[in-house]
Amino acid sequence: MAIRFEPLTRGHDRDAFTSGVQALDDWFRTRATQDQRRHVAQVFVALDEQGVIGFYSLSMFTLTLESLPESLARKLPRYDAIPAALIGRLARHERAKGSGVGDLLVADAVTRVLAAAESVAAYAIVVDAKDDRGQRFYEAHGFIPLPSRPHRLFLLTETAAAALNAAK
Repeated sequence: MAIRFEPLTRGHDRDAFTSGVQALDDWFRTRATQDQRRHVAQVFVALDEQGVIGFYSLSMFTLTLESLPESLARKLPRYDAIPAALIGRLARHERAKGSGVGDLLVADAVTRVLAAAESVAAYAIVVDAKDDRGQRFYEAHGFIPLPSRPHRLFLLTETAAAALNAAK
């Protein structure tokens, strides 16, 4: 199955997309292009021969030192905000369940963040898991829960870059 990634446009059929998570489906169908137009999220879609098979959104984000594990926070400058990137929403179509599309979505998002981090600093990549299952999915990709919010996880960009380089 050949999959390609591209920015979301009005030409992509969003009505047929069903991930099984109503909140994600509703956002994708009704608010994704509005968020892009307002510059609060950039949305990318994964496409196969049948259409949209998955999507994710990216935004800039900040972390506070207090939100990070102490072992990391003590190594950072005492700034009010630590730069990060946010994978805001990520979902794969129900027809792709078990196919690895979710893994490809995460990989593409991380790759785009690392490319952007060459021009705009990002200490970490942050995700918000919808539930325990989502948390386990992100943990399997190396994301670590933040101490104060277990469903908010992060991956240091240096860790992501090292993993990407090791895979080459």
